[in-house]
Amino acid sequence: MSATVLVIGTFDTKAEEYAYVTGLIEARGHRVRTVDVGVLSDPGFQPDVGADEVAGEGGGSLSELRERGDRGAAIDVMIAGLERVVARLHAEGCFDGVLALGGGGGTALATAAMRALPVGVPKLMVSTMAAGDTAPYVGMKDVTMMYSVVDIAGLNPISRRVLANAAGAICGMVEQHVPAEEERPMVAATMFGVTTPCVTAVRRLLEQAGYAVTVFHATGSGGRALEALIDEGWFVGVADVTTTEWCDEVVGGVLSAGPDRLSAAGRAGIPQVVSVGALDMVNFGGLDTVPERFRDRRLYRHNPSVTLMRTSSEECREIGARIAEKLNAAAGPTTLLLPLRGVSMIDAEGQPFHDPEADRALFDTLRARVREHVRVVEVDAHINDEEFARALAEHMIAAIESVPN
Repeated sequence: MSATVLVIGTFDTKAEEYAYVTGLIEARGHRVRTVDVGVLSDPGFQPDVGADEVAGEGGGSLSELRERGDRGAAIDVMIAGLERVVARLHAEGCFDGVLALGGGGGTALATAAMRALPVGVPKLMVSTMAAGDTAPYVGMKDVTMMYSVVDIAGLNPISRRVLANAAGAICGMVEQHVPAEEERPMVAATMFGVTTPCVTAVRRLLEQAGYAVTVFHATGSGGRALEALIDEGWFVGVADVTTTEWCDEVVGGVLSAGPDRLSAAGRAGIPQVVSVGALDMVNFGGLDTVPERFRDRRLYRHNPSVTLMRTSSEECREIGARIAEKLNAAAGPTTLLLPLRGVSMIDAEGQPFHDPEADRALFDTLRARVREHVRVVEVDAHINDEEFARALAEHMIAAIESVPN
């Protein structure tokens, strides 16, 4: 079945490379639609969407961008325009996948538009930047970054092989169909290693009730991905068992999801059951990476690359206040579930982070700070006990079923 690949590029400087790639895609029986984002000169071939149209969509003029010669300002205008052009073409059903080639500027341009597309749309960026930190380019979307090895500056035996692989990759992506299966309403859940028994049990119970469960690893990027996908409307409910990223946000660990964590579900008005999983720990790298001011704190070597620090009573009060603020802003059904016998695998009695005083500070703050519309449920169990998991699943199902269709 023939598909259409949207090819984004600076056709003024890389016409030869793009002609090579588009030729390979068309040889596989697929159509190509091209968008030019080059501002230096006229393109080497006629694109379907010209740079002048992209600049106009970004609130600028191609001729003015060329006259000014300010590369940074030009990229800002072209990014804004490209995001609008690509979003419109996608809404109109004009393509099935996206491919781009580039260095630093081209990668920033193309991936900004890719990040504006929904998860699931094939996105492939062949880049000189792909061997470094790709987080700014990928964001929270399924952008595939492919290292070009050599600069994208002419064709040679190495670049021909790499670009041919890229053409084959995007063709494979647009040709691949997801096997049909029964559509079930989706519930999001959050997990850390130290809350795995709880989330595993919750997932089993929700699946038995007819829901599909998508689990996010609460490592900063996981929390941000969760928030982004809630905003896209993927879920009917959120079982936010593991809110540990707030420890890193408040105290200064390495796995913060940012200040917008716990915002999207409330903003969307979908049911959420929130707990306090792993709020006993702040994350750092190896032991030698722990800041000097924390060296005398209670530390736990999780593995050679991860050191955990027990949150203090004072920190737990601040974390509780932040979480309460987010829950108070929720527009939909919101339940807070508190496991009174411990919030993580290593916070159980006899374990390294067992600290009833700090847990009490967390619970007391949450009880005092949440407003009346937030239902607070206390379970006299550890977070990883079956009793707690069952209570959480039951409240999640009841909350979803309470929402009118």
